[in-house]
Amino acid sequence: MDKTNSLYSEVEVNLETAISVGLTENEYLKVCEYLGRTPTYTELGVYGVMWSEHCSYKNSIKQLKTLPRSGGRLLVDAGEENAGLVDIGTDEKGKRFAICFKVESHNHPSAIEPFQGAATGVGGILRDIFSMGARPIAAFNSLRFGELDSERTKFLLNGAVSGISHYGNCFGVPTVGGEIYFDDCYFDNPLINVMAAGIVRADKVATAAASGVGNPVFIVGSSTGRDGIHGASLLASREFDEQTEGMRPTVQFGDPFAEKLLLEATLELIESGAVVGVQDMGAAGISCSTSEMSQRSGVGMKVDLDKVPLREKNMSAYEIMLSESQERMLFVFDKNKVQKAIEICNKWDVPIAQIGEVTEGGMLDIWRDGKQVCFMPADSLVLGGGAPQYTREAIKPKYIEEAKKFDASKIEPKLSTEEIFWKLLKTPTIASKKWVFEQYDSQVGTNTVDIKSGAAVLRIKELPEQGIALSIDCNSRYVYLDPYNGTKIALAEAARNLVCVGAKPLAITNCLNFGNPYDPEVYWTFQETIRAMGETCRLFDTPVTGGNVSFHNESQNRAIYPTPTIGMLGLIEDLNKTISNGFVKENDLIYLIGYTYEDDLINYNLGASQYLKLIHNDNVANITSININKELDLQRLMLDCITNGLINYAQDISEGGLAISLAEKTILSNNNLAAFVDIKEIDLTNNKYNNLLLFGEFQTKVVITCSEENALRLHDFCSKYSMDCINIGRVQKEVFEIKDILKTSKEQLVKEFNSLANIMK
Repeated sequence: MDKTNSLYSEVEVNLETAISVGLTENEYLKVCEYLGRTPTYTELGVYGVMWSEHCSYKNSIKQLKTLPRSGGRLLVDAGEENAGLVDIGTDEKGKRFAICFKVESHNHPSAIEPFQGAATGVGGILRDIFSMGARPIAAFNSLRFGELDSERTKFLLNGAVSGISHYGNCFGVPTVGGEIYFDDCYFDNPLINVMAAGIVRADKVATAAASGVGNPVFIVGSSTGRDGIHGASLLASREFDEQTEGMRPTVQFGDPFAEKLLLEATLELIESGAVVGVQDMGAAGISCSTSEMSQRSGVGMKVDLDKVPLREKNMSAYEIMLSESQERMLFVFDKNKVQKAIEICNKWDVPIAQIGEVTEGGMLDIWRDGKQVCFMPADSLVLGGGAPQYTREAIKPKYIEEAKKFDASKIEPKLSTEEIFWKLLKTPTIASKKWVFEQYDSQVGTNTVDIKSGAAVLRIKELPEQGIALSIDCNSRYVYLDPYNGTKIALAEAARNLVCVGAKPLAITNCLNFGNPYDPEVYWTFQETIRAMGETCRLFDTPVTGGNVSFHNESQNRAIYPTPTIGMLGLIEDLNKTISNGFVKENDLIYLIGYTYEDDLINYNLGASQYLKLIHNDNVANITSININKELDLQRLMLDCITNGLINYAQDISEGGLAISLAEKTILSNNNLAAFVDIKEIDLTNNKYNNLLLFGEFQTKVVITCSEENALRLHDFCSKYSMDCINIGRVQKEVFEIKDILKTSKEQLVKEFNSLANIMK
């Protein structure tokens, strides 16, 4: 290898230096091979961050490529742009519109600095949306923490919720839904997964590719500081240890007011026709945006770092290239429309500075203080180019087979059925998160039609009769015990939540949260998750638009449950046909409809349930092997029933089982309505009555209500799809009753359901 190096290097580079920035020995040798020389220190830093787990997906991309990443209503293939793009139809003038949506994680930063970590997670996902020319119309979040009996968990939860509400409310995007789970495995490593969606004219979408030799390259937005350096390469790409607290400076700091101005400037710049290409500066900052934008079109860039607006003195080339300061975008403008771009930025009081130009040859040519510090092939840095791709060793965990031997239905609970009900209703994972969601502005923008318990419904003003629904789901307790079926259940629940409000599922985005990929058991669970996701998405015709992989979510003490968070988009053809979030009419009949599995007859689907956690404090036992063909039949039945006006309310059965689902709908209903239920009517157990039917978390089943006059037609529709249709009770005033087990007032249900707010005081 030629050791000579004509480029300037602030620090002598060797193998030890390479390891310090996250590269392995083989990767360091590969860098030297690409360059034909020893890299400079700045080049080494760029390779370190670009080849990090967080940026390159080096341990996941081979698996991700097996997913359905095109087709359906997708307008761009997964990974081609900053976010997914899904066609939702045309207006009366023939203009086509699309929804741009994506979910990403900000886990590690939030464990170090929960307020800023969560806040900048929101800021980053919003920039992914509006960098494509889409105006954000909704945000979602999926949050996971340790048990709430810990002051640390309360600190992290309060900080993350405050960060999310601060950024979203100040920016002006409604947070319309989400989920919060509490399990000990997340004690050291909380998960902060944030999803956003926006609306865009399909012919006005901006690309993330640079093109046109001689076109100028600009930074638009905030100045660059030292915050976030090594955030992607070291903080987000390793486990937590005793040194983690000292990595607080790698967490970025956000300014939602600056981002709001950046949004308006960006959308006007794109509308003006001045923009050739644009990309958010998120993970890896200038390193990522320059290399990825260049690689997409096979061009290069010459960049003068002296022209980058800085907010700190004496920043080195290394620091400028790796900084992850927020609220910045990289633009390539048409060289003939630069003045127009400057005028627009000045109008919105958004800083703008030219830092370089597009070149031919595919090289990144970076200068600082009159010295050349980088000269690298852009293709060698990025996913799909020269970045390494690995398949790791995979071994099925032994605990999975052991868990299948455990029958949760055989445990003799020390509590009565009524006592179990009340304790489940107050369980942090189940109890009302109203005290959280009240901190979020859910109505700003006036697109929010309804916030259902499982999905949010939004109007599309550009298509007045239509709407969309969004859901975000994953029960990681299932995935831990059976990654294959647990992932199918996560996808099925996300889709079920959409069809229960009348939306047809169109596409998904995912955030795949796992432990150390170098652990063969962790990698096996990852492979099984991808296998299940591919099969299910192909059957549901919901291609994967993109998302995020977050590995290394573990500490010295514990690893998280594998948590493939699913964000799903659905289309509502007629907003007038969406249905209610709670009971709506006294004397309506309550039905349990769906498909009966063998496990429903044997163990009541108690494996991995909140019931089992309550009475056994463990996550063991077999879970249902879900039949996704039957699940699809149920979804088609639901859409058919809603379209034909047969049902007034629908809700799937999730955490806590049938009893909790009915209680939640009583709590959310208007006009003081409640439920009377007789579970002895449920003939799932060959006439063997058991109270455990109340707490089994059944799959491929939905609770619905309909009027007496529609009952016969409902039975006919269910027969058409070969689904059970069991009348289990009716809607009544004031009193919530499960016959022979529980009788209480709606007021008492509300009081107990809201008990979580008292814990957080």
